Amino acid sequence: MTGLIVVGCGEKATTNENNKAEASKAKVDTKDKKVVWKLAMTWPSTLTPLASPTHNLAKMVSDMTNGNFKIIVHGKEKHKAPLGILDFVKNKQYEIGHSGSYYWKGKDINTIWFTTIPFGMTMKEQYSWFYYGDGMRYMKKVYDKFGVLNFPGGNTGVQMGGWFKKEINTVEDLKGIKMRIPGLAGEVMAKLGVSVTNIPAGELYTSLDRGTIDALEWVGPGMDIKMGFHKVAPYYYTGWHEPASEMQFMVNKEAFDKLPKNYQNILITAMKASASDMYYENFHASSEAWAKMKTEFPNIKVKSFPQPVMQKMKDATDEVLNNYASKDKMFKAIYKNQKAYIKKARQWSKMGEYGYIKTTESLK
Repeated sequence: MTGLIVVGCGEKATTNENNKAEASKAKVDTKDKKVVWKLAMTWPSTLTPLASPTHNLAKMVSDMTNGNFKIIVHGKEKHKAPLGILDFVKNKQYEIGHSGSYYWKGKDINTIWFTTIPFGMTMKEQYSWFYYGDGMRYMKKVYDKFGVLNFPGGNTGVQMGGWFKKEINTVEDLKGIKMRIPGLAGEVMAKLGVSVTNIPAGELYTSLDRGTIDALEWVGPGMDIKMGFHKVAPYYYTGWHEPASEMQFMVNKEAFDKLPKNYQNILITAMKASASDMYYENFHASSEAWAKMKTEFPNIKVKSFPQPVMQKMKDATDEVLNNYASKDKMFKAIYKNQKAYIKKARQWSKMGEYGYIKTTESLK
C-alpha cells in the first residue's frame, strides 16, 4: 500500500510540474505573440457613431495585449467597396469586418434577422434575444457556410422613418417615390408602390439634392442632421421599419481559430464593449440634436405616418415575412422563435421603461 501511494504521489507531482511547464510555455508564447489584422467597414472612417465601434475595438485590443495584437481599420474610402465587406472577410482579404447583416440578404435572406425587421424588437429586447435567447445560436447557423463568425457590432436603437420632400397623408402619396431604404423594409415599401434603391452613406446627400431619390431613411437626428438631409427634404417621419438596427462584426473563422486563446477572449470582450458603447454614443448624439431642432432647424417638420398608412406597412410586412417563411425552413424557424420571444419580452417593455415614462412625464 505504501509503495502504491508513493508512486501515485510521484505521478501526480510529475503531472503537476508538466502542467505548470506547459502553462508557462503557453504564457510566454502568447504574451509576446505579434498579430496584425485588417478591418474593413461599410462606413467612411469618420462617420461616427457607426464607425466608432471599429476604432474603439482596435484601441481596446491593442491596450489589452500591450500593443501585441493590432487591428488596422480601413473605412470605405480606403477599400472602395462599402457593400463588399462579407466577401472581404470570407475571402480572407480582411480578417474582420464591420457592417450591417441585412446588406447580405441577397446571399441569404436569413441574414436580415441579425439587423432588424419592420415592427420588430426594440434594442433591449433584441440584445436579450441574442445573448440569453437563441439569437447567437441562429446567427452561427446562418453564417457558418461563409466561414465567418458573426457578433453584434453596435445598435442605433429605434431609427426615424425617413426624410421626404413631400408630406405623406395616404398610401397613394407613396406611389412613385424614389427612396433609399435597405433591408426587408425596402421590400415592404416596394409593395406600396415605392421605387426602392440602396445607396452608400457617402452618396446619400448628393442623391437627395440632385433628385436621384425623393426620400431616404438613414438613422436618427444625431447622424441625420450632420448629413444635411433637412436642407432638401424637410418632412421628417418617425420610425416603424428599423426599431433596433444592429451592426455586425464579422470575423474570418480560420483567422480567429489561429489566435491564442487569450487573444480570442480579448477580441470577443472588446467587440461586446465597443458595440454597447455605440448605442450610448448614438443616443446621446440624437438627444442633443433633437433638443436643438426646434430652435436651430425650424424648417424641419416632424411627422408620424397616419395610422391607415402604418397599417398598410404592417400588412405588407406580414405578407413578406410569411412568404419567405413558406419557402425557407431556417427563416420559418427564426421567425417563429423571435415572435415567441418578443411576445414575452414586450410585456415587460411596456410595463418597464415605457410604463415609467407614461406614468411620470406629466408630473411637475
